[in-house]
Amino acid sequence: MQAVLGNSCGVVFWGLLSALGVSSLILASEVAFDVLRGVGAAFLIMLGIRSLLRRRCRRGRVGRRWSAALGRCARLATRLVTSIANPKLAAFFVALFPQFLSPHAAVLPAALTMAGVIVAFDVLWFSSLTWLVDRAGALLRPRLHRMLERFTGTVLIGLGVRLAAEAR
Repeated sequence: MQAVLGNSCGVVFWGLLSALGVSSLILASEVAFDVLRGVGAAFLIMLGIRSLLRRRCRRGRVGRRWSAALGRCARLATRLVTSIANPKLAAFFVALFPQFLSPHAAVLPAALTMAGVIVAFDVLWFSSLTWLVDRAGALLRPRLHRMLERFTGTVLIGLGVRLAAEAR
C-alpha cells in the first residue's frame, strides 16, 4: 500500500503543477524536460539493477537485511520518485486537464478534483493488482520467482535506456 500511496502523491503533485501551469513550462522548456527525462531514466535503470541484484539474495542474512532496508518509507519514497520523475505523467496532465476545465471556473479546485478522481481509480486498480500479485507470488516456486525478477529488472533497464535515448 505504500507504493500505491507514493504513486497517488505523485499524481496529485503533477495535478497541482498542471493547475499552476508549471508542467506546461516543463514541457515547453527543452532543458527542463531533458533533465526530468534523464532523472526518470536513471531511476528506472537503478530500479532494474536493484531487481537484478535482488534475485541473488537468498533467504539468508543478505536477503533479510535487504528486506529490512526496503521498509514502508522506502517503498513510498521509491514510488513517489518514480511518479514525479515521469515526464510522460506531466505531458498527460497538460494534455488531459485543459479539455475538462471551464474557462470561467477556478482552475486549482477543478484540477485537484480531477487528480483526486485519478487517485481513486489508481488506488482501486493498484490495490487489486497488488493483492493478485501477492497471491500469485505465494504460489510461485523460488526459481520462477527469480526468473521473473531477472526479466523485470531487464525490462526496467531497457525502458530507462530507451527513455534516455528517446528524442523529444
